[in-house]
Amino acid sequence: MTAVSEGAEAVAARRAVVPPADRGATRIADRVVAKIAAQAAREAVGPAAPGANQPHATVVVHAHGAPGASGGTVGAAHIRVHLELDYPTDIGARCRQVRRHVAERVGALVGMDVPEVAVQIERLHRTAAHGEAHGRTR
Repeated sequence: MTAVSEGAEAVAARRAVVPPADRGATRIADRVVAKIAAQAAREAVGPAAPGANQPHATVVVHAHGAPGASGGTVGAAHIRVHLELDYPTDIGARCRQVRRHVAERVGALVGMDVPEVAVQIERLHRTAAHGEAHGRTR
């Protein structure tokens, strides 16, 4: 005997019974969110100063609501971004720019709430003024 598979209409009818929010949930790994946050920080900061490390991020994701529950939030990402900046610069403005951009990009790409983006400046790199000799400063 030959088995008869279900038609497309029968599959569609079964799917209509279960609402999309209750069919399952997508879990995005913390390291993926961290990579997206680090990329967003690089976009916000611009090109790195000579000798500077690229921005990196650590992320803690807290789940809110029941997974798959209709109307429930997937989760919230608490992000810590580590930066090295050129100096002199308006550090407060640069940090605000990084916080805003990281929250927007993670929210748009991952669909998580981002209630906190902590920016930690690890090092400042002095940029040489035009015509200034490179070397040690006192």
